[in-house]
Amino acid sequence: MTIDISTATPDDAAALAACAAVAFPLACPPDADPDDIRRHIQTQLSAERFAANIAAPGHTILCIRAGDEIAGYSMIMLDQPSDPDVLAALTASPAVELSKFYVHPGHHGRGSAAALMTATLERAAASGLPGIWLGVNQENARAIRFYTKSGFRTVGTKRFRLGNRFEDDFILEQTLPAGADSVA
Repeated sequence: MTIDISTATPDDAAALAACAAVAFPLACPPDADPDDIRRHIQTQLSAERFAANIAAPGHTILCIRAGDEIAGYSMIMLDQPSDPDVLAALTASPAVELSKFYVHPGHHGRGSAAALMTATLERAAASGLPGIWLGVNQENARAIRFYTKSGFRTVGTKRFRLGNRFEDDFILEQTLPAGADSVA
């Protein structure tokens, strides 16, 4: 099966938001408040926010395309972290942030996530930066297994605000091979 992965365009913003609305809740802890999840989706994962991220310099969103739908996406950012916990944990700096990585549950187990990760790491390496990092909820065992299998290692912890409470995230990092001269 061929997995079609390409860079998001402004026309993809609504489809990205639709995918996020299904996939993001799966990454949340079981005891997370459903209203907080809903508000996060409405404010942080809206079509408008995706359009802004697509247009932002140094941001790249890659999409898994399944016909006219988006079955998953990743977003990397060249913006450097300001969170002191992240800064203290990273060993490779400056680093690309893997800000978002989600696959629609209907595409789990099909190799889509692995293909998206390969494309994401290739794009991150093309930035020329020495490392890539991400935050993942400490209770998201499936994602942690996937990221570890993809070459990431835990280097610290940070907090993620979801509604009125803070969630505990692991900070995972990976060294990138020297990339091409192009920028992500």
